[in-house]
Amino acid sequence: MFRRRSTNAPPTRPSWRDSDRSRGGVWRLLIVAAVLAVALRTFVVEAYRIPSRSMERTLLPGDFLLVNKLAYGAEVPVLHRRLPAMRAPQRNELVVFDWPVDPGVAFVKRLVGMPGDTVAMTAGVLLRNGAPQTERWALHGEAGGAQELREETVRRDWGPLVVPPRHYFVLGDNRDNSLDSRAWGFVPDTLLRGAPLFVYFSFEPDSTVRVPWLTRIRWRRLGTTTQ
Repeated sequence: MFRRRSTNAPPTRPSWRDSDRSRGGVWRLLIVAAVLAVALRTFVVEAYRIPSRSMERTLLPGDFLLVNKLAYGAEVPVLHRRLPAMRAPQRNELVVFDWPVDPGVAFVKRLVGMPGDTVAMTAGVLLRNGAPQTERWALHGEAGGAQELREETVRRDWGPLVVPPRHYFVLGDNRDNSLDSRAWGFVPDTLLRGAPLFVYFSFEPDSTVRVPWLTRIRWRRLGTTTQ
C-alpha cells in the first residue's frame, strides 16, 4: 500500500546547486551564441553602410548591405590566410574591398577591369579592350565652374591602362562624384572582402530630423539586389 503525499506539504525549493546549474546553462548558451555571431561575421556575412553618393543610382547614402564574405574566400584572422573562394569576381558586378590607401576603410565599387583587360574612357564612355561599354547603371552629372570642368575632363578622359595580374580596376556608378581607381589605382585581389547580396535596411539621412533611421525608412529599397 502506498502512502499519499500530503497536499499541504510546503513546496520544495530548488537547491543552490540547481540554481547554479541553471545560471551555468544560460551562460553557456550566451557564449555559444556569441561565438556563432563572431564566426558568421568573420567568415560568412557582414553588414556595411553606404555613407556617400559615389554609387548612386545603384546604392544610396543610408543603404545597409549584407555582404557574402565566402564568395571570394574570407580571410582567417591572425593567420592572414584565405578560405577557398566559392567563385571568381566577374566584370560589372559590385565588390566590397579594403581601400588600398587605408585598408581599415571598406569601399564598394563596380568592377570594370579584370587582370589583363585594357581600360580607358573617352568623353565619359568606358572602353574595355577597345570596345565601348553600355552601362545602364552609370550616372553622369553636369560640370559647373572652370575648376570642376577640368576635374570632370580628367575623370571622363583617361587611359588606356592595362590591369596587372591579380589586380582589378573599379569605378563608382556616380562617375563624376566617386573616389575610385582613377584616383588611387588598382585593387589587389588580396583586399577583396566580399560580394554584396541585397539591401536589408535603408533610410534617408536628414540632419534636421531627430531619428531619421525610424521616420525616414525607404521601404521600397528593403530586399533590393545590388546588381
